[in-house]
Amino acid sequence: MAEMKNLAKQTAIYGISSILGKFLNWCLVPLYTYILTSSAEYGVVTNLYAWTALLLVLLTYGMETGFFRFANKSDEDPQKVYSSVLCCVGATSLFFAIVAFIFSQSIANILGYPSHPEYITMMAVIVAMDAFGCIPFAYLRYQNKAARFAIIKMIMIIINIFFNIFFLLICPWLMQKAPSLVDWFYNPNYGVGYVFVSNLFSTISVTLMLMPQILKAQCKIDKVLLKRILSYSLPLLILGIAGIMNQTIDKIIFPYLMPDRLVAETQLGIYGACFKVAMVMMVFTQAFRYAYEPFVFAQNKNGDKKKEYADAMKFFVIFSLLIVLGMIFFLDILKYLIRSDYWEGLKVVPIILFSYLFQGIFFNLSLWYKLIDKTHYGAILSVIGLIITLAINIIFVPKYGYMASAAASLCCYFVIMLISYFLGQKYYAIQYDLKSIGLYLVVTVALLAIEHYSPLEGVLKYLQNIVLLGLFIFLIVKRDLPLRAIPFIGKFFR
Repeated sequence: MAEMKNLAKQTAIYGISSILGKFLNWCLVPLYTYILTSSAEYGVVTNLYAWTALLLVLLTYGMETGFFRFANKSDEDPQKVYSSVLCCVGATSLFFAIVAFIFSQSIANILGYPSHPEYITMMAVIVAMDAFGCIPFAYLRYQNKAARFAIIKMIMIIINIFFNIFFLLICPWLMQKAPSLVDWFYNPNYGVGYVFVSNLFSTISVTLMLMPQILKAQCKIDKVLLKRILSYSLPLLILGIAGIMNQTIDKIIFPYLMPDRLVAETQLGIYGACFKVAMVMMVFTQAFRYAYEPFVFAQNKNGDKKKEYADAMKFFVIFSLLIVLGMIFFLDILKYLIRSDYWEGLKVVPIILFSYLFQGIFFNLSLWYKLIDKTHYGAILSVIGLIITLAINIIFVPKYGYMASAAASLCCYFVIMLISYFLGQKYYAIQYDLKSIGLYLVVTVALLAIEHYSPLEGVLKYLQNIVLLGLFIFLIVKRDLPLRAIPFIGKFFR
């Protein structure tokens, strides 16, 4: 239980900063949907950030997990591991940024943005610095400096939001009231381009804030050590590429699957905005991952802790289902985050939420191949998921649009989750509490069915949903998490 409390504490710190940060970023969604002239412009943001997510995985090539694995080995010097990994990732990131700058116009032509090669240049610099920054952030996690990690992330987000508001709200207002103050640098017709300018400023800022961690690295690489780290990490690159493509490939290929580019960008903008509405589940999954990965390797270093892994899985599922219920029960309120002409896409939100749930379970299950150094299994599973995602998108998107993309993501993670579970039981068996997990899943489906078929409307419907959510929380407290076991408030229930 002590390990679970420590994991919960770390998850809470990462989670609070991540939730608050994502909430602040979430506030940009209404800004974009209400300020940008059309959903097609938001489609450009969705498309290019999907490319950015893929490139970030390429440029880190599994070295983040490789750092945790080797830094926690008793026979390795963590400082040498950190220096070797940071220098390697830094060199490849710099090379990428230079190449992208040289060929920015050609890349812009291929992606369908020939008039804006500067979009490519900005995004290349952003993703290169983000990839490099992943390693100092991993170093902070390794040192259990969750608070500093959270503060830097928060400052980065605040800077990004400030410049978005400055360029999209304040500058247009100043152009009307006092144009001489801004007309020397501000172009009112640049629109969506300022989204990328704001991101560039925030990324530069966070790189500067990470300088104390960067300077702790020695400017040399242990070639023998690096070779071993790469041997462990490169299979994770395939896993990472396939994994991130499972999340982003629909947004990357969507414009090419429909005959009309403008219609495709409009639909992609709607899909991307509604995807953001479901971000709470992704935030929780990410916060759990930040705490869980160093926790797993540290526990393994101290001996077999399969009971703790099983408990972590159970509580992840419980709280994920709580988020699913809360989001779906109050979707009629959350929809006001986006402009009304985006609401037609809200029907994808429940599908996306369960997709995130299966994705989180898959991540929890993935520890078996990481701990026994068989990371190629992760790559195989992710490739299987990618094939499913691509097939469903290519076959069904031309007819069903973004609904097919959402369904593809759900099917992908459900299938690879099941395969990973059965393979894990063969190679690194963990006795997960399937009875409890199954019970919570059944109760969740039952509560969702009651909500869906209920004839109540308006305030009565909200009161009903509050009661249903309360019943689920009561089940959690009664069965698996007594109030006395909860940090901080538990002392009042002893």
